[in-house]
Amino acid sequence: MGKNLIIVESPAKAKTISKFLKNKFVIKASNGHIRDLPKNIIGVDPKDNFKAKYVVDPAKKKIIKELKLAAKNADSIYLASDHDREGEAIAWHLTQVLKKEIKDKKVHRIIFNEITKDAIIKAMENPGEIDQKKVDSQQARRILDRIVGYNVSPVLWKIVAKNLSAGRVQSVALRIICEREETINKFEPVESWNVYAMLYKDDLPEFKAILKKWMGENPNFKTEEEAKVLLEAIKKDKYLIESIKKSVRTINPGPPYITSTLQQDAARILNFSAKKTMMIAQQLYEGIELEKGSAGLITYMRTDSLRVSQEAVNNSRQLISERIGKDALNPKPRYFKNKNSAQDAHEAIRTTSCFNAPESIAQYLTKDQINLYTMIWQKFIATQMLPVKMNNKELVIKIGEATFSANGSSIENKGFLVVFPHTKVILGEKIDDGYLKDDILKSKKTTSKQHFTKPPSRYTEALLIKELESKGIGRPSTYAAITNTIRLRKYVLLQSKRFFPTELGLTVNKLLVSNFHEFFNVEFTAAMEDSLDKVMYGEVEWHNLLKQYYESLNVLISGVDFKEAKKSAVEETDLKCDKCGSPMVLKWGRNGQFLACSNFPECKNIKNFTKNKDGKIEILKPKTLDKKCPECGSDLILKEGKFGKFIACSNFPKCKYTEPYTIGIKCPDCEDGQITEKKNKKGRFFYSCSNYPECKFITNNKPVAITCPECGNYYMEEKKSREKGGYKECPKCKNIVY
Repeated sequence: MGKNLIIVESPAKAKTISKFLKNKFVIKASNGHIRDLPKNIIGVDPKDNFKAKYVVDPAKKKIIKELKLAAKNADSIYLASDHDREGEAIAWHLTQVLKKEIKDKKVHRIIFNEITKDAIIKAMENPGEIDQKKVDSQQARRILDRIVGYNVSPVLWKIVAKNLSAGRVQSVALRIICEREETINKFEPVESWNVYAMLYKDDLPEFKAILKKWMGENPNFKTEEEAKVLLEAIKKDKYLIESIKKSVRTINPGPPYITSTLQQDAARILNFSAKKTMMIAQQLYEGIELEKGSAGLITYMRTDSLRVSQEAVNNSRQLISERIGKDALNPKPRYFKNKNSAQDAHEAIRTTSCFNAPESIAQYLTKDQINLYTMIWQKFIATQMLPVKMNNKELVIKIGEATFSANGSSIENKGFLVVFPHTKVILGEKIDDGYLKDDILKSKKTTSKQHFTKPPSRYTEALLIKELESKGIGRPSTYAAITNTIRLRKYVLLQSKRFFPTELGLTVNKLLVSNFHEFFNVEFTAAMEDSLDKVMYGEVEWHNLLKQYYESLNVLISGVDFKEAKKSAVEETDLKCDKCGSPMVLKWGRNGQFLACSNFPECKNIKNFTKNKDGKIEILKPKTLDKKCPECGSDLILKEGKFGKFIACSNFPKCKYTEPYTIGIKCPDCEDGQITEKKNKKGRFFYSCSNYPECKFITNNKPVAITCPECGNYYMEEKKSREKGGYKECPKCKNIVY
């Protein structure tokens, strides 16, 4: 009789669960999805009720073979993938691939929010079945994205350039960034002048007061001259404290983390990208090797629910009482309400045991892991602590027809800030208690200051995720993928932690908005997200949803005016063609924008270009070499292509002669080859032999013509590491020179 089989998603998860079940089960990992839609064809048949053609991942064949053998020898199978749409789909795909091996056997679905002994044992004691509605929701989402990609992307190919792609949700994120950029570019600052006074009495510390009323109205000085009218009018009057208002303000701790807020705080506090945050959170969730064995340290990290188990609340309150003090504990347990759209399938993100204080497990975690864990621990513990108590004081000061105001504040009780110091608390002026009602004050300085309204700031990754969440775009499992995808497609750049749309991004967005506005907008995408959620709840039939979307999309595609769209993708310039005198225009190609003659195809003149800091186009002139073309006798020039530098005939396109660009160092593996500099698809340089493919020499390190002082080898390689910095190493004897 064989052992029962548990299939999880990752080896780390398998290791942690194995510890709790003490070798009573065979535990295998699928390493995520074992099959998906094919890469090179759409894989969906709209005519056959959107039937999907799933294919096995070639990289998973060995894993599938092991899973089949284990399933064949097992009495029962427990599918323990993550408790969300993707996890449910993984479990379902496993049943399809292992259909023969699990026939006539009991197949159970077990779910848990945290990988702890109690949670695993409870899940094993209460197994369920695969939630087909959740699987349908995931399939609908996956097929919907495939429909968009395979139907809209070719439109971009015909209008702009090959290899571009459009995504159902990513394109909306791009639109949000582009619209913010447009708002910034159109923004015209408005001038205003504020009036303030530095006031004091006797030897008391001075404070700053701001003008609030002038002649009974809110001040609105648009010029310095208008402000000077007030300053002149109050010149001979005295400042009088008309009233002192005291109040107490409390600031309650925020709720525990959900996916979006975790990503936002990790960016703000730890400078993590959303992708990095989720990667490290996954490690903490699946299990870390501690002194007593592997343990999951946080609950599931893809959630939009604020719910927390009663046991976790009780434990956190016990910890606060014992370690921080009973006087730091909020009198009553604090709970948080979910938004209506929250799925509530999981708890909020918290530590699995609040008694695992960060300092007690720090030695077992990497720097990034302990930093993220500490933030999650602090945030959760803070939820059950006292609010911050602040004493506020407002001085209302009269002088002639003007009313000034000064606001002071101080913290009486730090409350939850003792544990979670990252909450911003804005303090006002420090106003001494010696200032009393009816005091006459002196002015050290009363003046006006110029201000200009500012445009909205560009999105950081955290702010973009916040915007997407607030508008109902995407879900917890997709935020990191959305921001990462638009960067990989080179539609946006992240500079100084802010998103800037590229020229390509602006062009793609313009075309999508003008031709597919009904689909690539915030309202429609949010409504579609809700519909996909309703599939999961059994309120919407997924085939009908796809049919409606597909038919509407085809109507829009059939209405695209490709001739006009191509014109809109071309940008006119004030440059003239040096061959025929026609205007030069900017066009898009496989490698980006280039200058082309508007008289194409009669004139096929093209130029590479760059833009200076002022946005002016500057033609890049290829370097002319002291060599002639062996085929036509014209000058040879050094050019830059998609895969690096190469030498070409200046008489192109009439003469298409090319040869590799070498760096002047002979190949160490063959007799007559030269080392060439090339670029891979990701833009990284590598160095190989000019005789490729006959000679297979290759290195990622740049060879330099420096003789090794140790062994006399004729070249060394440039290298760089965090510990050593930049240095040169001999590839033959490994001697290092700094």
